[in-house]
Amino acid sequence: MRAALVTGVTGQDGGYLAEQLAAAGYAVHGVVHGDPADALELPHLAALGDRLTLHRADLRDLAAVAGVVDAVEPGVFVNLGGLSSVAASWEDPVGTFDTNARPVIGVLEHLRTRAERGAPATRFVQASSGEVFAGSGDAGPVTETSPVSPVNPYGAAKAVSHQVVGIYRSRGLHCSSLILFNHESPRRPHRFVTRRITAGVAAIATGRAQGLTLGNLAVHRDWGWAPDYARAMLLAAEADEPGDYVVATGAPHSLSDLVGTAFARVGIEDWERYVSSDTALLRPADTAVLVGDATRLRERLGWAPTVDFRGMVEAMVDADLAALGA
Repeated sequence: MRAALVTGVTGQDGGYLAEQLAAAGYAVHGVVHGDPADALELPHLAALGDRLTLHRADLRDLAAVAGVVDAVEPGVFVNLGGLSSVAASWEDPVGTFDTNARPVIGVLEHLRTRAERGAPATRFVQASSGEVFAGSGDAGPVTETSPVSPVNPYGAAKAVSHQVVGIYRSRGLHCSSLILFNHESPRRPHRFVTRRITAGVAAIATGRAQGLTLGNLAVHRDWGWAPDYARAMLLAAEADEPGDYVVATGAPHSLSDLVGTAFARVGIEDWERYVSSDTALLRPADTAVLVGDATRLRERLGWAPTVDFRGMVEAMVDADLAALGA
């Protein structure tokens, strides 16, 4: 059975990808930072049973990660690990580079040396980000050839990894960068604004909260459905040729649109009276509009989103209502 190794398997994308890899016939191996038993408290990971094997390693410990690679000998390695929050990257820029950039260099170099020794080939997929190109966002939809122009520590660390993938691809490795734009689901942690909104709306609708405090409602983002984006990673891993691919819907929506859609799901149209703004929640730098063009991914790998913006928001609100017993 083919083996696939996934870092960040306990995250939103990692869980969906693990499920899809298992369904595709892979023996899935996940790298976790803490106790594997804690990871298996996530029902969707526990449900994979013996199709999932967990390995404990800190991404910053390159020797430990290399050891896992040598033990598993994966045919596919998908790197989803590291810090995933733009806001949190401002609080720890150095740590962001240590977890989001340095491990990618170390893993790719280890895969290169393994290949030189005649080890079985491993296809590498990097979870890149639209934030790599955030400075180009106001010029129109981002493509794979847009100028690299991060505006925050998260984007800068992802930019390094994105470019390193291209360097090692030129050296013969099958490695791809998936330039992921914003994507959400009920598995999104509550520290992210989208989940804070849907959970807050559910709480307001059930009388458990009186209001919702947010930052800049005018920003526009290209939001998609997380399982669709996990499927893009699997397609890239199994493609004959490696490459860079934007993963996006091509449809920008403002944060106000997201808030209004969430409130509409619970029958509240005059949502403005429930929402206040706090300047402390504003980011030091934020691109007004960030939208992607996934033409290459659609044409070369046959990818297309299956859930639209409204469907995504409504699924999240419904899940948060269910969690409250509503």
